[in-house]
Amino acid sequence: MPLSPEEPQIHESAQGPRVTPASGRITPTPRPVPGPRPAAAPHPGRPGPARPAPPAQRTSREPAAKPGPSAPAGSPAGPATDAGASVPQIQLIPASVEGALDAAEEAVDLLLDSGRAPGEVLVITTGDPHPWATHELSFGEASYWAQHDAGDDVFYADAAALDRAVSRPVVVVAINGGSEETAVGALPTALTRAGALLIVCGDPQRINAMLGAGV
Repeated sequence: MPLSPEEPQIHESAQGPRVTPASGRITPTPRPVPGPRPAAAPHPGRPGPARPAPPAQRTSREPAAKPGPSAPAGSPAGPATDAGASVPQIQLIPASVEGALDAAEEAVDLLLDSGRAPGEVLVITTGDPHPWATHELSFGEASYWAQHDAGDDVFYADAAALDRAVSRPVVVVAINGGSEETAVGALPTALTRAGALLIVCGDPQRINAMLGAGV
């Protein structure tokens, strides 16, 4: 549902200029603003026989600049967000259907650069699956879901499999196609899976309408 004025808002100093809408609708943010977390370990290696490198594998990135002072508690940058917030923050990243998956990937990179552990992030696609998911499913569903259950790396899943996914602190949804029914149904479920932050990448007007209809 659209955010109401009573709900915690994203701290303006952490995300640049922003105009709070009078209607209470979610305002798009150009980039996600993840809160600083303890330093994350590198992506763990996957045990077992060696596999071909999955498609669209991330290259190493330069370390991110150290985060500035923490924002007041209740904002995404506040240390109490994960522990105390009963309703996760919602961030909307404007993107076309074709660009939604790339926007989700950038969001994941920013989250990891900020210190989020890989196992804290779940990525959901409403259209074509992420290349990593396609690659890992080629080895069988048992192996694929074993990586989900291990919880030590970013996990990519199709919206149809969202019911099987467990909660993680951050859920990123890429509205990259699929039926309207799939997208509308995915958002409220994704909201229940997000412990602290839900990031939705897609058309802002469409997403606000879906949140109003489905959450």
